[in-house]
Amino acid sequence: MDAIEVAELALSLPDVDPSQPSPARIYDFWLGGSQNFEADREAGRRAATAMPTLVAAIRANRAFLGRVVRHLAGPAGITQFLDLGSGVPTVGNVHEVAMAVNPDVKVLYVDIDQVAIAHARHLLKDVDGAEAVLADLRRPESVLEHPLVGRTLDLSRPVAVLMNAVLHFIPDEEDPAGILRSYIGAVAPGSYLALSHAAPDLAHPGEQAEMLDDYRRSTKVPFINREPQEIAAWLTGLEIEDPGLVTVDQWQPEPNSNEVSILRTYGVLARIPES
Repeated sequence: MDAIEVAELALSLPDVDPSQPSPARIYDFWLGGSQNFEADREAGRRAATAMPTLVAAIRANRAFLGRVVRHLAGPAGITQFLDLGSGVPTVGNVHEVAMAVNPDVKVLYVDIDQVAIAHARHLLKDVDGAEAVLADLRRPESVLEHPLVGRTLDLSRPVAVLMNAVLHFIPDEEDPAGILRSYIGAVAPGSYLALSHAAPDLAHPGEQAEMLDDYRRSTKVPFINREPQEIAAWLTGLEIEDPGLVTVDQWQPEPNSNEVSILRTYGVLARIPES
């Protein structure tokens, strides 16, 4: 058994149950991907029916990620990406977006979903500079000590830490702010943090509550909407890039982009100061 197998053993023992919906595979379904089971599609269809603005928000969130990555790999000069809670490889993968800007970037994907990592490794088998790790981002030490991290990234140099649509799965009692701070503390000054997070729907709170109750029952995973003020408090001491903490469709939107109504999801890019 090699070092990678040892590092991932605890998360790789249970068999994948195709009847148990997974947030990563539901997200893939919403984006039009194919790496999902019927149970994922059923849960995803129910949620999208209950909240008609949901799928538009999911796609706006994915587009936000693409714009952030292009900015980081281009003008910001970042050559290393740590994608936490990366999910199933689907439309607009980070390594594809970043390497289109700079072929020399390094990308490390991290997810707890075995199907997501299996597909990622299949996709990446002929891609130099990109790896996928089966690990629980809620345990930063297990992620940062994984042998593939040291082989892929140099944490003494700036890294882009991506936490796209993942912190809303972590309840307050598991200290999402502390988890975030652990990753910030592990990377070099000049690194960046990009995150997005779901917020309450102010116009249809009843419908959103019913949809989330069904989603939580189906996936057996918590989901916590948070207002932007709470997210902003996690970013104290970081340098917030323009245009700040805004809904994902308003973060440096493409010229002439068509505005559609989306479920509130906030995004931000922040830099870790040099001193």
